[in-house]
Amino acid sequence: MKLAELLHEVPVLVSGADPTAEVSSLAYNSRAVRPGSLFFAIQGEKADGHAYIPQALERGAIAVVSERPAPSELAPRWIQVSVMRRALADAGRTFFGHPEQHLTLIGITGTNGKTTISYLVESVLQAGGIPCGVFGTIEYRMIGKAREATNTTPESLDLISCFADLVAAGGKAAVMEVSSHALAQERVWGFQFEVAVFTNLTQDHLDYHKDFEHYFLAKRRLFEGLGTPPPNWAVINIDDPWGAKLLELPYPHRLTYGLNGDAQVKPNHLKSSPAGTEATIVTPAGKVEVVSPLIGRANLANILASVATGVGMGIPSAKIAEGIANLKAVPGRFERVDEGQPFLVVVDYAHTDDALKNVLRTARELVHNRLIVLFGCGGERDRTKRPRMGEAAGTLADFVVLTSDNPRSEDPLLIMADALVGLQRTGKPYIAEVDRGTAVRKALEEAREGDVIVLAGKGQETYQVLKEGKVDYDDRVVARQILREMGYGERK
Repeated sequence: MKLAELLHEVPVLVSGADPTAEVSSLAYNSRAVRPGSLFFAIQGEKADGHAYIPQALERGAIAVVSERPAPSELAPRWIQVSVMRRALADAGRTFFGHPEQHLTLIGITGTNGKTTISYLVESVLQAGGIPCGVFGTIEYRMIGKAREATNTTPESLDLISCFADLVAAGGKAAVMEVSSHALAQERVWGFQFEVAVFTNLTQDHLDYHKDFEHYFLAKRRLFEGLGTPPPNWAVINIDDPWGAKLLELPYPHRLTYGLNGDAQVKPNHLKSSPAGTEATIVTPAGKVEVVSPLIGRANLANILASVATGVGMGIPSAKIAEGIANLKAVPGRFERVDEGQPFLVVVDYAHTDDALKNVLRTARELVHNRLIVLFGCGGERDRTKRPRMGEAAGTLADFVVLTSDNPRSEDPLLIMADALVGLQRTGKPYIAEVDRGTAVRKALEEAREGDVIVLAGKGQETYQVLKEGKVDYDDRVVARQILREMGYGERK
């Protein structure tokens, strides 16, 4: 593709580059550059793409795109734009032939519930005969193809590339977790969403957004439209006070959901048990009879969001119910580890105080003896949530194991000390063990018949992030191995 054609939809301030040059690929990482690439120098949170311009040019980049004025020596190979990530998204869509125009886009945002809702909506769409892909925390999954998730929401260029693969495989829709970082950084600039779902807003990522208001404003952008009209359907949880604020915006169509009587999509005749959830869900399109193996109040809210999405997309009630029933589990979300032991072990991604409360309340419904929780707090993240997580664990569990969870460059003992402030306030018995694998062993050795043990924080993650970098680690694998060493696997 000629450079002039590629930049046709990009607002360029100044360009000294040859408009007839052939562009073979687009890259924002110098390691992905090959001869003929157009390199986008992005100023990131931790790294500045401008520092890698020499490497990009050495690897064969034909020109550099930047928000900065051109250095004199690079003026013939420099393109200045006003907003870098908008330029990357606009150029990416042109380069890949606008695959997003062939997909129905469903975006899900909020602090908790995004992953489970994305899996439920995928299942509903499939039951309704709509082949789709899913993009989120666990992986970027196209039809018959998957990529490891590097962020909850990928950079626009990566997302468009995935969309191209999805369309080529026959996909008709894309279900996306849309993070507050992605919205603030405009990684989804120019994408027209058919449906936008708001789950809830609780404290998280305030190390980045600084305060709740800015955190909410980032989420709100999905419902305002990012260089596009607002979504055709807004699906909003009105049990959450921040959801009520989104009702102020104008939408072509809107559906509210929640457990209270004011919601348009709400449960009736609810029955919850360790086997799952059964409910008659009232919607503007009629009743949906739901039977799901997912348990707990938080999952009921996730089911309501998914039903509302299906209704907005015109999927028949029977197919919505079929899709909800078909989803048996979500990786790392209350995922059971069963080696025949006389106590229940579950792994969950809960890494905020609100998510931890939800998973412990769900677990409490299954307890016949004691509830034991193992948790830690992430490094280089909002410090203020650490004592609240400690207090949530101590308030809702009978015994707590405090440990490490992706400390990154921070001292894990200091992170644990922050959480200990809230935990000790509750007066509950606890042990602290910095090595997470050892901590899991201690939690399992503490367990007795009828107990429920929740290993919280890592969910589906297969690594720990230490000061030295990533190391292989998986709560599910570690727990299973320890249970077998305790002799349980042999008894199955």
